[in-house]
Amino acid sequence: MAKTPLTSEELDRLTAGLHRMARNLWWTWTQEAQELFQELSPRCWTNLYHNAVAVLHEVSDYELRVRLQDADFANRVRSVLEAFREYMEETDTWGNEHAPQFRERPVAYFSAEFGFHETLPIAAGGLGVLAGDHAKSASDLGLGFVGISLFYREGYFQQAIDANNWQTEYYTLLNPANLPLEPVLNEKGEPVICDVEIGMNKVDFRAWRVNVGRVPVFLLDTNLPQNEQHFRDLTLRVYGGDSTTRIMQEVLLGIGGVRLLRALKINPSVFHMNEGHAAFLTLELIREKIILGKSFHEAMNETRAECLFTTHTPVEAGHDRFSYDLMNYALQRYCAHFPVPFPEIMGLGRVQPKNEHEPFCMTVLALKLSRAANGVSELHGRVSRHMWHSLYPDRPVEQVPIGHITNGIHLLGWMKGPVRRFWRSKLTGAGADGGPGGDTTRFWQKGYRKDWAGALNSPEFWKQMADPDFISDEEIWALRYRLRRELIEFARRRLLIQGQRLTHGDYITFDSLLNPDALTIGFARRFATYKRAPLIFQQLDNIVRLTRDRTRPVQFIFAGKAHPRDDDGKRYIQHIIHLSKHSDLKGSLVFIENYDIHVARQMVSGCDVWLNNPRRPLEASGTSGMKAGCHGCLNLSILDGWWREGYDGTNGFAIGEDSHPDSVEEQDRVDSENLYRTLTEEVIPLFYTRDAQGLPRQWIQRIRRAMVTLVPQFTTQRMVREYTERYYLTK
Repeated sequence: MAKTPLTSEELDRLTAGLHRMARNLWWTWTQEAQELFQELSPRCWTNLYHNAVAVLHEVSDYELRVRLQDADFANRVRSVLEAFREYMEETDTWGNEHAPQFRERPVAYFSAEFGFHETLPIAAGGLGVLAGDHAKSASDLGLGFVGISLFYREGYFQQAIDANNWQTEYYTLLNPANLPLEPVLNEKGEPVICDVEIGMNKVDFRAWRVNVGRVPVFLLDTNLPQNEQHFRDLTLRVYGGDSTTRIMQEVLLGIGGVRLLRALKINPSVFHMNEGHAAFLTLELIREKIILGKSFHEAMNETRAECLFTTHTPVEAGHDRFSYDLMNYALQRYCAHFPVPFPEIMGLGRVQPKNEHEPFCMTVLALKLSRAANGVSELHGRVSRHMWHSLYPDRPVEQVPIGHITNGIHLLGWMKGPVRRFWRSKLTGAGADGGPGGDTTRFWQKGYRKDWAGALNSPEFWKQMADPDFISDEEIWALRYRLRRELIEFARRRLLIQGQRLTHGDYITFDSLLNPDALTIGFARRFATYKRAPLIFQQLDNIVRLTRDRTRPVQFIFAGKAHPRDDDGKRYIQHIIHLSKHSDLKGSLVFIENYDIHVARQMVSGCDVWLNNPRRPLEASGTSGMKAGCHGCLNLSILDGWWREGYDGTNGFAIGEDSHPDSVEEQDRVDSENLYRTLTEEVIPLFYTRDAQGLPRQWIQRIRRAMVTLVPQFTTQRMVREYTERYYLTK
């Protein structure tokens, strides 16, 4: 019998629902929603950074209504929209139970960058990705939370490699109409306009709202016709320009962010500064209190009670410092509101307030005007206490008031599609073919049938990975082969696009590039020099021999961007690409250009080993390796940042001991030797030791241990709960 066509009202409802959902980033961590948009226009989905809004611009409303007459498609749309509605309207959340006061007065989280998805490239690296994951988990937990950042209309740079293997940068203009953004409007439907004083000028700005599930993140934008061009370009690029541009961006972020919240009648109970870029918000909070009649010092004390600060870097260059002249230029008009001389304002950003030669440091300002501060791993907290001990000379270093909360990841957002489906089949009790799966009765009893994402963050679920009756070695190894194959084919497509084929005759060579059976080691991150991307190639002849071993081959996939002004980092990229083209590593080493969240997701899922070899202790936390565990990829890392807390001897591989030489040269030499030794004596033998069925049982056992001990522990759901219980709720 023919299906009854959908009514016009039903078509209107489904069409409007898809458009509404496309402008909420909930779809970026919901596989079924992504599949709907991909099905509407596979080419647009692939070519336009998996952008749901762009897909709906490609597909006319008439076409969409016709497609919805397909009963199966319409049913799936209904199901996804209902899941979206339930998510958005849910009241039985962790946040409502444990922190209900934040519903009315939310946590305001300020960050110079947010990395949500490849659709919206307004983050430069791990700091932004961490901020994006923080917001997603705040939404999942139902925590009252609002984010503040800047709308960089050219985003972070796109990377291309020239004929000399040198990184070049280009920028593409982001069109808000094609992005999951909404303009912030007043009751009349007009843009909300606020302003800040920069130098002797008044700079106007508007805002865009990013809906991150239940959490709003507001992006400030100075690209308005009434502003002078150099002020319009303040929000052009992530960390763009010189120190003058930087300080003006930070005035806009901190001071402008507070003013926007006031204009929107949002009254936060906590102001959380994610790194020092936002620290000028403390001056605006002080100014507000002075207007209400408080003295400068009373206003400082009350502001301190409202603010929290997270520091992310033990690298000196990562802490913004501004000269007296630059501070005076940027804040001259603004500071006229304060009943104290400008040198006293300068003193707030100095370790020695009266030292006229000391520049103003945003980290010092944040530390002085926060009720609590933290690093992002246990070791980083310890390093930070030493680093800023001079601010607290009357205390022993161990009593410097900087704690730590170790970073995490938004697990569902980083899980590749096939892996989400795989774990969902395990959780729901249905196999990939719809047949019976594992025993999941205990999860139904906990209410996870409705909220399988909640189960994925549950240590109880991941404990099942140790049970071969729940998941067999064969299933794990089959999943690993599928993911490695997908990565290699992804790499081949990207390398073709990169133009690394010079003649028609290279087609066959290209199609056989990389080996789906080989141990695949991945390295992808910012090419900051302290991360030492080329470290493994210090043993070049030995590494070549490993890649040429026909019985136990090894191969490497690299990706990453160097800051546009970091020539040393660019030289690292150039060196690695040169090796991939002009050494005996050709065919076993590739570099994928234009690293972004999409490339990262492909690599952490498809690699067998995730390599991380920073110069300890300069890796504050690191999060890329956290994304590997749920995909069955094992970490091979220096015991720095999060890995020294996660590694237990059975769930991955450590490079060296929990210590490091004082000499940089000695550290590099020792770490290079330890890396090669661990690779040849532990990693390769374990991967290639196979039983009669061809399975590497001990390797798979290590994968199981990584899933049990690492995956549920290093999540932003755990992290946001810790922030809430230890900092947001505690004064």
